[in-house]
Amino acid sequence: MEQEFDAIVVGAGPAGSACAYKLANAGLQVLVIDRGKFVGAKNMWGGAFYGGDLLNLLPNFCEEAPFERYVTRQKISFLTEEDCLSVDFASPKFKEPAPHGFVMLRSKFDRWFADKAQEAGAVVAPGLGADDLLWDGSRVVGVKAGSDELPASVVVACDGANSGMAQKAGLQKELSSEDMKQGVKEVIELSEEIIEQRFGLSGKEGIAWEFVGSCTQGLPGGGFIYTNKDSLSVGIVVQLDALVKRKVQANDLLEGFKSHPEVARVIEGGKLVEYSAHLIPVSGINMMPELSRDGFLVAGDAAALVLGTGLILEGANFAVASGIAAAETVIEAKERGDFSNESLSMYRRLLEDSYVLKDLRTFRKAPHFLENPHIYNLYPELACDVARRVFIGDGQPRKTTWDNVRDSLKGRASLLQILPDLWQGKGAI
Repeated sequence: MEQEFDAIVVGAGPAGSACAYKLANAGLQVLVIDRGKFVGAKNMWGGAFYGGDLLNLLPNFCEEAPFERYVTRQKISFLTEEDCLSVDFASPKFKEPAPHGFVMLRSKFDRWFADKAQEAGAVVAPGLGADDLLWDGSRVVGVKAGSDELPASVVVACDGANSGMAQKAGLQKELSSEDMKQGVKEVIELSEEIIEQRFGLSGKEGIAWEFVGSCTQGLPGGGFIYTNKDSLSVGIVVQLDALVKRKVQANDLLEGFKSHPEVARVIEGGKLVEYSAHLIPVSGINMMPELSRDGFLVAGDAAALVLGTGLILEGANFAVASGIAAAETVIEAKERGDFSNESLSMYRRLLEDSYVLKDLRTFRKAPHFLENPHIYNLYPELACDVARRVFIGDGQPRKTTWDNVRDSLKGRASLLQILPDLWQGKGAI
């Protein structure tokens, strides 16, 4: 392949396809390469996508995209070995004036999104991985893919967590297991009727349900269930270094999570049709690499653009927003005929002006706060114990809620131990 492209995008996930789509629509010559045998083959994430970036980029998204359901309910549950205390939030604001979120299966969605980029004029080449970068002095001028050398004015790295391209460009140091979480997920097939009956849904309504507590055996992380059209995405996300130190297998935690009475009830009778595992960069702005150099940009998970606060875990919307910002930067650079780092630094300014870096800065302390073991054992146990005391009568005179809280604290923790957590949480989440 001797043609020189305006841009080569490495990785056909949400960041890469968003970037390629916008570049192709602007008339630039763009090549998208992806290691998978087909686009989506290596992207097995399944969860909720939030934000309006896709709707702005693709106005007919709701009519065309293969999303599973709308997110119309958000639920958070605190687990002990037997009990479950939940906060279940539903609101018409989830759907007004436009859908707030979508439940997706990436293997389907990525193929569709890459096809949209191809329809816009991008060349999409699955089964072609970037092995190295091409250099002209200190400037990146393309990629090496096997025996092929593919020249381009700019390379946009969208190759996911632990990005090989960002490391080869000298922008990302070798990542630590402390910066990563391991996600393991099963897709469990159930009929639409059973899903809607068990979760109280109808039509395209869906739920994003997150769990904290016994599901990770005290390790930093949590569990999740997302309702697809005719299946459930069920999994856990756990701090990688904690798994290594405790010598625990993430899959064993997943099996334990599935056996919890509240989870077992909703997956009963389901058929396992898919299993996957992947790494998630979770240290936010604290692990973000430099975003550009001469002829090179980094976007999506490759740039660690993932936000985790304990209440929310978002990445796909940040990926699309960064892919769009990268494309806008390349379009401007093309008009100026200048792909230097100074020219491409516009990319960071665009992210600074958007919610992407604003949110990552706002919650920059969250990753450290979420390492607190009290979040995964003490507080779920307290919450469930107080609920048990309040809601289950034992034939004895009832106590006030405050007295129940004090009784639950006895033998577990003192207020002096809890106050520092509340103070840290105030500034983190």
